[in-house]
Amino acid sequence: MITARILMLFQALILVCATTATSTQAAVISTPDYVSETSRDGRLAQINAVLARDEVRQQLVAMGVSHEDAMARVAALSPAELQQLGQRMEQLPAGGDILGLIGAVFVVLLILELVGVTNIFTAV
Repeated sequence: MITARILMLFQALILVCATTATSTQAAVISTPDYVSETSRDGRLAQINAVLARDEVRQQLVAMGVSHEDAMARVAALSPAELQQLGQRMEQLPAGGDILGLIGAVFVVLLILELVGVTNIFTAV
């Protein structure tokens, strides 16, 4: 008798869970949106690879910016800013003018600080 009640309660619970309607939302994205998102991910990976170098880390620390803060700032950049920074990196010779890249990153960080997006230079 008790087993039958437990079984009926379990069946009622399954019925309620199975008939509950869930809504999902999806949207069609255009090809340029998809390409810009994938190119953003590629540029972000490229910039993060450069920031992961030891000499870049040393220069950032010398300028008073921790590696984690720089990575967070780069992750917060807009796609246009990432593209600009990526193009600047492509113009630099491989392993050559790393100070130019660090300067570009510093300028981007400074602009974000002045606009009020981040609050990193108050501790410096």
